[in-house]
Amino acid sequence: MRLADLTTLRIGGEIRKLVEARTADEVIDAVAAADAAEEPLLVLGGGSNLVASDEPFAGTVVLLRDPEEPPLLDATCEVGASGEPDGIPVDPAELTPLDPTCGGAIVEYFAGVNWDRAVRYAIAREMVGIEALSGIPGSVGATPIQNVGAYGQEVAATISRVRTWDREKRAVRTFFAADCGFAYRDSIFKRTRYSGAAPSATGRYVVLSVTFQHTLGSRSAPIRYAQLADALGVEVGARAPMHEVREAVLRIRGAKGMVLDARDHDTWSAGSFFTNPILDSGEAARLPADAPRYDVGGGQVKTSAAWLISHAGIERGHAVGERAAVSSKHSLALTNRGGAGSADLVALARDVQSRVQSSFGIRLEPEPVRLGLDL
Repeated sequence: MRLADLTTLRIGGEIRKLVEARTADEVIDAVAAADAAEEPLLVLGGGSNLVASDEPFAGTVVLLRDPEEPPLLDATCEVGASGEPDGIPVDPAELTPLDPTCGGAIVEYFAGVNWDRAVRYAIAREMVGIEALSGIPGSVGATPIQNVGAYGQEVAATISRVRTWDREKRAVRTFFAADCGFAYRDSIFKRTRYSGAAPSATGRYVVLSVTFQHTLGSRSAPIRYAQLADALGVEVGARAPMHEVREAVLRIRGAKGMVLDARDHDTWSAGSFFTNPILDSGEAARLPADAPRYDVGGGQVKTSAAWLISHAGIERGHAVGERAAVSSKHSLALTNRGGAGSADLVALARDVQSRVQSSFGIRLEPEPVRLGLDL
């Protein structure tokens, strides 16, 4: 088995040992065994946020599998239903009409649950807050690590706790939302490295499950993203039926090659490859007048990596060689056009970084996890 077989970029070398896990106990057992043997370790979910070297991985890959069972639901009152989503059994007999006095619902998912399945589940049971995150590939366990976000929503807004395996203390540790250190595409889980003897692509804390706390209703959270509001025909800050938000998000993502399709090489990617730069006021002042600027507080400004790339003279479809190219649909995705290896992706990424640096004096930082690669 190769990592190329388990990642959306379809790049990565041979795996020495693969262990599949469908429960938290199986994850703990596999991780503890690898650490006890001082082996390199990679815990992998959907493989949608990993850029791996073509060199063999001389350790253990713990592959989280979706148990395809309903999550644990702890509602503070009865939860209504707006329909049955594809692939998730929802028995209408178990659901009662929404009580307008209801405070919300809490739902816990095993880390290996497919993320979009969790989104569909939430929408079906009228649990508000992650509907704009439809169509994002990967597993639930990856979402707190990157503080996954899109179209005006982030998981940090609805996560109430994250249950982990602490590899150094060899114990289960639960983090409540305030302890997760959430920031833009960042968290304590991403920042805290494992200090064990063996090199590791996985941090100190291995996510076992994630618990979300939702308000209840058939309409979405306020729409914060202008493109999504336009697609829905509403004002920014308005609400819309959640199923309509999902459909609009999937259309937008599909047009950008951000919904997985094995036949479409524009989806052979790791999603947005670079994070949007956060600049201090002086750096932001040096941007061209028409560059996007978003105040993020503390005297800092976020700008658009996609804008910087396109205005550095990099057109969609730009390639270095024949096997790796910027997506023809979205300038922020680097894609495998077929047969690409890690060297092809690295050459393309460095070319994009170099052109943006030369044009604007800003270094773009890669968003995906890198395994055996220096970017």
